[in-house]
Amino acid sequence: MAELRTTVLGYPRIGPRRELKRALENYWSGRGTQAELLEVAAKLRADTWRELSRSLDSVPGNTFSFYDQVLDTAVLFDAVPRRFRELGLSELDTYFAMARGRDGAAAMELTKWFDTNYHYLVPELSADTKFALVGDKPVQEFTEALAQGVHTRPVLVGPATFLLLSKGTEPGFAPITLIDQLVDRYAELLGKLADAGAEWVQLDEHAYAADRGEAELDALRRAYDKLGKLANRPRLLVAGGYGDLGPALAVLAESPVEAIAVDLVSAPDTVRRIAGLTSLRDKTLLAGVVDGRNVWRTDLRAAASVCASLLGSVGSLTVSSSTSLLHVPYDLDAETGLEPEVRGRLAFARQKLAEIATLGRALHAGASIQNGAVPAAGSRDEQVRARIAALTPQHRRRVDYSERAAAQQERLGLPPLATTTIGSFPQTTEIRKARAEVRAGRLSEQDYQQRMREEIERVIRLQEEIGLDVLVHGEPERNDMVQYFAENLVGFAATELGWVQSYGSRCVRPPILHGDVSRRNPITVEWTAHAQSLTSKPVKGMLTGPVTILAWSFVRDDQPLADTAQQVALALRDEITDLEAAGIGVVQVDEPALRELLPLRAEDRPAYLEWAVESFRLATSGAASATQIHTHLCYSEFGDVIGAIDGLDADVTTIEAARSRMEVLDDLRAIGFRRGVGPGVYDIHSPLVPAEHEVTELLRAAVQAVPAERLWVNPDCGLKTRDYAEVEPALRALVGSARALRG
Repeated sequence: MAELRTTVLGYPRIGPRRELKRALENYWSGRGTQAELLEVAAKLRADTWRELSRSLDSVPGNTFSFYDQVLDTAVLFDAVPRRFRELGLSELDTYFAMARGRDGAAAMELTKWFDTNYHYLVPELSADTKFALVGDKPVQEFTEALAQGVHTRPVLVGPATFLLLSKGTEPGFAPITLIDQLVDRYAELLGKLADAGAEWVQLDEHAYAADRGEAELDALRRAYDKLGKLANRPRLLVAGGYGDLGPALAVLAESPVEAIAVDLVSAPDTVRRIAGLTSLRDKTLLAGVVDGRNVWRTDLRAAASVCASLLGSVGSLTVSSSTSLLHVPYDLDAETGLEPEVRGRLAFARQKLAEIATLGRALHAGASIQNGAVPAAGSRDEQVRARIAALTPQHRRRVDYSERAAAQQERLGLPPLATTTIGSFPQTTEIRKARAEVRAGRLSEQDYQQRMREEIERVIRLQEEIGLDVLVHGEPERNDMVQYFAENLVGFAATELGWVQSYGSRCVRPPILHGDVSRRNPITVEWTAHAQSLTSKPVKGMLTGPVTILAWSFVRDDQPLADTAQQVALALRDEITDLEAAGIGVVQVDEPALRELLPLRAEDRPAYLEWAVESFRLATSGAASATQIHTHLCYSEFGDVIGAIDGLDADVTTIEAARSRMEVLDDLRAIGFRRGVGPGVYDIHSPLVPAEHEVTELLRAAVQAVPAERLWVNPDCGLKTRDYAEVEPALRALVGSARALRG
């Protein structure tokens, strides 16, 4: 039986050059066949297994997914909602319909994976759900790897976590009550994996890094008591990443499982608790000492010391990543443009494999660690630090909303049920081509800017013709809502190939925030002012908020996040001042990641929410009363941060709400929200185009909760990833519905 010495909990799956993204989008558009998609997937899996086997003693398997591992689990156990079964599609197309929607069947809800920028599809379960093992993906991929000479450790979403990440389709129904039924199906799967030759199986129970009640802990206890006592099964590794397992650690320690993985990066205090759990002394512990979520080099000597301190408390010790490496780019060696002092502090997925291998040799073979020191911290800007030291509470406060609302209505003269979009318009092939050409030097900067001005004019004219009330310039010049600002701020570095999966085929290149942040020059003013000069209607200035810039970047770890957020907020405050001076009367500061960074444990949340709200208010409170400040939130369940949303004190808050059928309005009503709100009525994450009557249905529900004069009509999110054939009819339906309801 193979022992675990070095491993990772998962690995990137999109391909070093985003091969999976291109194959998926070709298949969805009809430019590629299913056979071509399957061929790309098989090559990516094989390449990953070979690469991991060169560095690690235990290779995780079943980590590949065409879209999302939670969706894979739902399909594996036949938790497919009826609306998708009735489409009569192939197995693969049914899977994609669940993720993207199809022919009147709305896609499943998309939300954040714990406190990361990865998204998963939320399973829909009811008291009538009957699980059945109908798929064989984990067994198939295990045998596929075995045929290539690699003995993998299949990775599965754990049964308790799968249920805790699901939503009940009936009021008051808790999916966790289905635990015993689902565990029986997992038992069946474990038997099949054992018969196929699997020696270890990893079950991810990350949901226990959050606060869980006794019933949820009991479900975990029952699940692993039953699975652990199976006669025919592989050895079981239960992984808990993304934070402290809390009381679940003791539950798992008392269970019959052979190994437990803990995140010692997010929860270093777990080391102390391990020493007090005598039941761990006959188990293997995976010490997650290499950060799976950030790109900074590991302090190898410190990590080795942590590992050594655990040796007497556990049966055996394995060096591991703290989470899957899904959250970091593939390879630092592919980056040629990074400054040496920044590059020297970094480690991407492949470099983290080398770190784990080095720690494994030190732990198990007594090898010494060479060059384990981490380079010095990021650069300091004393002028920035002096500005922050001089801040007072007044820098984070505006006059009362009622006074602002009156001034804004006098300036803007907007109708009830005012219509707008969230910011971006489709990034066409021509736009992307122009951006690539200017980077390659084949297009002059002057010609590039002229093309962007022409695109902005086209977008303005289209919005006027459709009849929107507050317009946007469409953001053709922006590659990404965070990267664009990072490239124009001091203290950031950008990568060339540092792609990370966000969901499905959606990939982002998180910038690297390595030093003190400041603004060189105005960033957005020229483009926004040009758009405003083309129309008499108000045009929104579009900025990304400080929390989201941090959440969607790899952020320096040598100072508190709150301090870094203030630096970013000051740069944005300066940008708003310049937008106002250019005549812009509406400014949107997006914070879609406000919920994302929320700590998983309730006791840690007040401190986070305080600095998150204060950084947004620092960015926006220099605005005049007559300047309307918008914010936008998406990809989240908002109940946990509803008080903070109110605390932002934005004049208008637009929120993703179409897939959840306006659930957020109940939360807003419960706290007596009294400012403008725009619950999304067009799900832009699906290719489906809503009919006007569908928009009207959502708006009628919204009007029951929010007076029409404070209710805005808008899509769920930016339109960058859609095409004009979808966007134009959807926006016409949105405007038509708003006009009809005004009457």
